[in-house]
Amino acid sequence: MRFIDSYFYKPNFYQKALSVLLLPISLLYFIAATLRRKFQRYIDFKIPIVSVGNLVAGGSGKTPLLQELAKKYENVAIVSRGYKRKSKGLLVVSKNGVIKASQEASGDEAYMLALSLPNASVIVCKNRKLGILKAKELGAKVVFLDDGFRFNFKKLNIILVPQLKPYFRFTIPSGIYRENPFYKNPKDLFLKEGIDYKREVTIQDQTQRMLLVTAIANPCRLDSFLPSNIVGKITLGDHARFDLESITKEYDRLNATSLLVTKKDLVKLLNCELPLSILVLQIKIDDCIEGRIKQYIDSFNMES
Repeated sequence: MRFIDSYFYKPNFYQKALSVLLLPISLLYFIAATLRRKFQRYIDFKIPIVSVGNLVAGGSGKTPLLQELAKKYENVAIVSRGYKRKSKGLLVVSKNGVIKASQEASGDEAYMLALSLPNASVIVCKNRKLGILKAKELGAKVVFLDDGFRFNFKKLNIILVPQLKPYFRFTIPSGIYRENPFYKNPKDLFLKEGIDYKREVTIQDQTQRMLLVTAIANPCRLDSFLPSNIVGKITLGDHARFDLESITKEYDRLNATSLLVTKKDLVKLLNCELPLSILVLQIKIDDCIEGRIKQYIDSFNMES
């Protein structure tokens, strides 16, 4: 397990001590986050916006859940930051399923969503307000906002509560929370993994000796889904680029028969000549939750 993962989720004695020492900084972060939320200008875009986010930094399965929800509607736009992309400003990654930008310019998640959602337009922009306005310009009737919890827009907040919980309920840097760890709002949907939504994982093109290669946040999330025929793991930082030369050396050293990758990582390995096995994640969402989301979206149609 990487240091950063053990520090937040399974800290040893020294890491716990470090967390306690950093508490004054965490308190300042907590105050700043609370004040920002309190005094942000509220914006109503007059369009249904469904935000999928969480209270912690790093990955918690936002993208696959967003993908599962977005595929059920027409005239959909997804607005994301496009983290670690090699472009600036606003970028239309796809328009009604037609790819308009490269993977490098789009970012991993945005490009993956563009490839998998022929019914959607995908837009990346650090300024989410500009992204939503562009979505309306393109004719979207519903906007799904990736990681949009902290923005003070009129929207339905879906907040994921993963099974793997941080050790401390502290804000950054003593803990991994970037918002009030005790935040509650009855208008928001708090989705508990294993209850309100479940993950189902299959492996396409599985081989006898697979080398796991991944660059996702908190890669230990994958451990419970991995089969016994994994001969090694290469885990890099979230959104890191892959060095195919070093991967090939490790592949040969372990006498592996394929690389096992997630769909998010796959978009960076499209030119890889090594055999690929793919972890395919499907999200099953409780019918009551889907009903509440549909009710929110339909309420805008009744108003117009």
